Order: sequence, then structure tokens, then C-alpha cells
Amino acid sequence: MNPNTSPLGLTNLGPLAQLRAGRVSERLVRLLAGLWLYGVSNALLMESALGGSPWVVFHQGAALHLPLSLGMVMVLVAVAVLLLWIPLRQMPGLGTVANTLLLGPFTDFNLGMLDAPDSLPMRCIYLAGGVVVCALATALYVGAQLGPGPRDGLMTGFARRTGWSIQRVRTCIEIVVLAMGVVLGGIAGLGTLVFALGVGPITQFFMRYLVLRLEEPAND
Repeated sequence: MNPNTSPLGLTNLGPLAQLRAGRVSERLVRLLAGLWLYGVSNALLMESALGGSPWVVFHQGAALHLPLSLGMVMVLVAVAVLLLWIPLRQMPGLGTVANTLLLGPFTDFNLGMLDAPDSLPMRCIYLAGGVVVCALATALYVGAQLGPGPRDGLMTGFARRTGWSIQRVRTCIEIVVLAMGVVLGGIAGLGTLVFALGVGPITQFFMRYLVLRLEEPAND
């Protein structure tokens, strides 16, 4: 197997090679649709009030120890995560930039469009929907192969370098991040556990069908 390609066909191309790999219009649509759905997922999980994702718990915990807003903590964490890409030789791209610039506004917009449910059954539906939509969104925008976001780059980088499945890698990352967040004082709930254990297998399922397999350019 090409060491620059994961078992699911995710290639580790440089930014220019990503744009030269063909089907750019289709991949841009998938990228934007995936990021939009990721914003929907964040809104569903937050409005469920049953516990945020492990990364949200980590950001909350870190913010307790820093004289910074939650948003600034998220930016600093994203930069730190990008530094972890270096030993993984994970390549950034247009998708990395789009994730950084668009995910927050998409989340804010969808939060404004969704009303918080009053009943526990509806909150559970929001939670389940948030997990499934997050997995679908991840498969769409990562599968577009225009560069993953900072946190998803860890997932694809480790999967490519270790040969592990997306399911195994993502689940391990979510559990580790959740544990660190709780130690730092972040607030977790039942929904956090459901997200941590469920999003990996569902992402793996969607990845099988939504990764666009590309031919690596001969002259990169």
C-alpha cells in the first residue's frame, strides 16, 4: 500500500496537488456541504443539553485555566493540533482553511435556527441526530480530499501512518480528549459518552461510500 494513502483511499497530497487531482467542483460542493452539516451537528448537540462533544468538554476545561474566552481557546487548540500534524506528515489544504473560517459561523447560524427542545425524548433525538450528522459531515468534507480540519487531520494522519481504521483512530482520540477535558474541569454528560463511542463507527461507515478516490499526480 502507498504510505501516503489510507485503506479507505484518503491521499496525503500537498495543497496544490489537491487542486490538480480533478473533480474540483464536485469536491468543493462536498466540502461546503460537509462543513454546513457539521454546523448543524454542533447546534443539535448543544441544543440537546445532554453533553457536548469531547472537544467541547476539553475547550471548556482549558478555558477554566486560561484568561481567555472559549473562542480564543479553540483557536489556540487548533494551532496546537496543527503542530501535531508535523510528525504525521499530514498536509493542509483549502479544506483546512475553510474549516477554520466557516465552521464557527455555520454553527452560530444553525444555533439561531434551532429551538431547544422541551421534552427529554426530543432532546435524545437531537443528540442522536447530532452524532449521525457529525459522522456524515466528517465523511463528506474529509472525503472531498481538499485537506481536513485541524482535529480531523489527526484522525486521518494517524489512520494513514498506523494502518488503523478510521473508527478505531477516531474513537481513541475522542476518549483521550474527553478524559483530558474532564481532568481540566470540563462538563461532560451522557451525550458526551454517546458521541465519543458512537461517532467513530458511524464515520467509518459513511467513509466507505463518500471518500472520492483520486489519482495522485505524477509530478507533484
